[in-house]
Amino acid sequence: MGNYETMASNEIRSLIRKQVITGPTAGMSKGFTQANLVILKKEHAFDFLLFCQRNPKSCPLLDVTEPGSFIPGTIAKEADIRKDIPRYRIYRDGMNTEEVMDITEYWEDDMVGFLLGCSFTFETPLLESGIPIRHIEEKCNVPMYKTNIQCEKAGVFEGPTVVSMRPMSHEDAIRAIQITSRFPAVHGSPIHFGNPSQIGIADISKPDFGDSVTIKEGEIPVFWACGVTPQAVAMQCKPSIMITHAPGCMFISDIKDEKLSIL
Repeated sequence: MGNYETMASNEIRSLIRKQVITGPTAGMSKGFTQANLVILKKEHAFDFLLFCQRNPKSCPLLDVTEPGSFIPGTIAKEADIRKDIPRYRIYRDGMNTEEVMDITEYWEDDMVGFLLGCSFTFETPLLESGIPIRHIEEKCNVPMYKTNIQCEKAGVFEGPTVVSMRPMSHEDAIRAIQITSRFPAVHGSPIHFGNPSQIGIADISKPDFGDSVTIKEGEIPVFWACGVTPQAVAMQCKPSIMITHAPGCMFISDIKDEKLSIL
């Protein structure tokens, strides 16, 4: 990753816009809040705003753009959500039809952007506490899974909660729960740990999104609600168009992590 972890957020966004960085952003711009992205046409914006309010663990809202505006309102200066994410997914009628590195040509004048808290944000305090993060160690994307935990319906939006998973020792898992509970704006504490079948995951080695990681002897999987949830919801509800980040390829904001801590 070179020196990406020590770069300021605007420097990383510049490299993303130039398409120098085209993959997952875990560990980059250490200390700056990362965010998931959902873009919808205005006709669906209120329903999705209500969906986020009803499902704050999986969809914690950080920012919403004005209709037609591609500039975040509060969390990043001079940013452009059409260009400042390494990879985007285009969902049409529930189908992931394309993955691109710039969505300028897909942008419409009535679109609204939603930026949602991302668990990559709390990985910095986990690492600072000596808790290893396996997908960073293995230089791959975090594993993510659809679950049998249903989101609370809002308007046209409903579907399964997606979780991200990090394997940990029992001792580290307890500390991770304590640390991440201080960050409700980026998913907060885990929603499950231990037996994955209890939340509908049949095979932990086959994530629905991201990459499989090593689970060592004596470790347990720890699961956090994930901002990829809207993509699973899009597959079920089939809005005419939803544009999202590609899983693991996040928007890096100018907000420092500690500003989101409640303690």
